[in-house]
Amino acid sequence: MSAGQILKGTIVEITKDFVVVDVGLKSEGLVPMSEFSDPKELALGSECEVYLDQTEGEDGQIVLSREKAKRQRQWEHISTNCNEGSIVRGKVMRKVKGGLMVDIGMEAFLPGSQIDNKRIKNLDEYIGHEYDFKILKINGERKNIVVSRREILEEERISRKAELLDNIQEGEIRTGVVKNITDFGVFLDLDGIDGLLHITDMTWKRIKHPSEMVQLGQELEVVILHVDKEKGRVALGMKQKETNPWEEIEKRYPVGTKVHGKIVNLVPYGAFIEIEPGIEGLIHVSEMSWIKNVSDPCEVVKKGDEVEAIVLSIQKEEGKISLGIKQTEKNPWDNVDDKYPIGSSVQAEIRNLTNYGAFVELEPGIDGLIHISDLSWIKKVSHPSEVLKKGDKVESVVLSVDKESKKITLGVKQLSNNPWESIEKKMPVGSLVEGVVSKITAFGAFVELPNGIEALVHVTEISDQPFGKIEDAVNKGDVITAKVIKLDPEHKKIALSMKEYMIDKNKCNHDDIVVGASKPSKKKKKEESEEVSEEPAASTPKKKKKEEPKEG
Repeated sequence: MSAGQILKGTIVEITKDFVVVDVGLKSEGLVPMSEFSDPKELALGSECEVYLDQTEGEDGQIVLSREKAKRQRQWEHISTNCNEGSIVRGKVMRKVKGGLMVDIGMEAFLPGSQIDNKRIKNLDEYIGHEYDFKILKINGERKNIVVSRREILEEERISRKAELLDNIQEGEIRTGVVKNITDFGVFLDLDGIDGLLHITDMTWKRIKHPSEMVQLGQELEVVILHVDKEKGRVALGMKQKETNPWEEIEKRYPVGTKVHGKIVNLVPYGAFIEIEPGIEGLIHVSEMSWIKNVSDPCEVVKKGDEVEAIVLSIQKEEGKISLGIKQTEKNPWDNVDDKYPIGSSVQAEIRNLTNYGAFVELEPGIDGLIHISDLSWIKKVSHPSEVLKKGDKVESVVLSVDKESKKITLGVKQLSNNPWESIEKKMPVGSLVEGVVSKITAFGAFVELPNGIEALVHVTEISDQPFGKIEDAVNKGDVITAKVIKLDPEHKKIALSMKEYMIDKNKCNHDDIVVGASKPSKKKKKEESEEVSEEPAASTPKKKKKEEPKEG
């Protein structure tokens, strides 16, 4: 008889640690007491199967194993009656590395990934429980078996899903458990099938995230909105269990109605006010004040404020109501044209200076603009700060009023007469003028006249005597007398000639000059039509024919 066989033997003696078994060989064998799990088997004369481990041990006795005999019989039973894919019943015995050991008549390994179809927090909760398992793999050489509980659960889920899809009806109310929360909605387990509860179908109110209303594991009662049997998708709704508050919204809140509510949310472009549960309206920043250019709603309201507003428009299909706060007060622009008629004179404080003009505050919420071109008739103003200062009070004339665009234009220069309108009468061509040199340039000298107008003496008209640089003939601050040789009121230009004045003076041989009193000298029509140039001449001009001056 060789080792590895299963023998039938008789218990002939029972000691504290061993059971002596006679298997009909030359000596009895010893089986450890721990290998007899059933106390009923331990009786003198009882028969039992044992495994012949060795024909002769160290002490000369045969070595027997009750445990190996049982495992051998279990393996023979499994290999005979079960195949890969068979369903067996088993009991979870203990934890091991990577999973659990299951007793299915012999020990089988249950990998951690095959225990359940959901996330497992604690393996201990499975120990001692019986479940159905599917045999995944049978290894005859190593005599081990790998089983799965997850595959059975998945097959049951698929079966339940198919059955549920066949029976579920749109409009039904079902109960589901929240299994996942995303930014766009909530996934519910409807007893084997997943359904999506979109964020827009959770409530008639506005919410930023589904987690404001639900949490994982929570049971929810939902309405079946749509079933796609081909794709196995179910759309769910919660708000559909309640009456739509937007029904007949136009009757409850017609345009122009004053409403009262609480500020529930602030956004960069406005504030949302809840006027009743499920109904929120938007107060845009442009509808918050008549007198302010509101860029941030926090300048006017804060979350939790109770406010009154006027209904401006309703978009029922889109679920939108536009509201206004400023409409609860009188618009200061309604009678602005009566308060500030065109041509009237006003005095106001300079509130702000810009590159193109100055803003003045006529009254709270009513500003006027003095454009840079309306500051002076005679000065070339490059920036309003040259003549105005923030905080100063300035007098001006109302030039135009645009109620629709909320614009009032003002002018400072209009307070006085335009000197250019009468320049040809007061300062005709040929008359003599006196002024102060205000600026020296490469092409001539600018002269400020007594009326404030600036005229140009071109480099060719400075002297009848040769000179090097302009500064050799005239300097800034010099008081000079010159003859008006050209006028261009349209382009606000005057050309003077010191040279012609000196030539006339030398001819007449007198020094007494009455400014503006002399009669104009005769000029060619061609010369009168020429524009005053502020650029230096390209070439030396030809000498003009001297005319005899007329006596004043």
